[in-house]
Amino acid sequence: MTKPRQNDSDNNADATRTSDEADAATAVLEDLDALKQRAATLEQERNDFKSLLQLTRADFENYQKRAQRDIAQERRYAHGPLALDLLPIFDNFERALAAAKQAGESGPLVQGVALIQNQVLDILKRHGITRIEAQGKPFDPNLHQAVMQQPSPQPPNTVLQVLEQGFMIHDRVLRPARVIVSAPPPS
Repeated sequence: MTKPRQNDSDNNADATRTSDEADAATAVLEDLDALKQRAATLEQERNDFKSLLQLTRADFENYQKRAQRDIAQERRYAHGPLALDLLPIFDNFERALAAAKQAGESGPLVQGVALIQNQVLDILKRHGITRIEAQGKPFDPNLHQAVMQQPSPQPPNTVLQVLEQGFMIHDRVLRPARVIVSAPPPS
């Protein structure tokens, strides 16, 4: 009868072993679940940081493009203030030539003033500064500044006379042309 006792102790040992193995397996599974959760959390954090990095990189690239565009615009229009300061001198050359023409003079002094005026105009053109042609054109408030209206047989809102030349710098108005605009004749 001793054998059954051995079997009982073997069964007990097997049961204890099985119980210990089950506990160990459960612990391993719990550890595995915890590791899976931790891995999922880390993966989510990695994805969050990756998307943050991509957004930051895109923002920085946009900033660089915007900064380059701003610098290019600034360079393109940098000489505008200087040109604006020189335009009254150009206007004075025009007034001097108009006064000489009215007095009937055409001597070397008048020719010299005309040459200087043309030279200044050529320099301005080289830097993208051009005249606004207004005489006889329809009035455009983006390009012209109406000083007064005058009754005329011309169609209404036509530029009759340019009092002061307007200038553009590339595609922007540097100074609008000051003009007299036609109005319908009184009835």
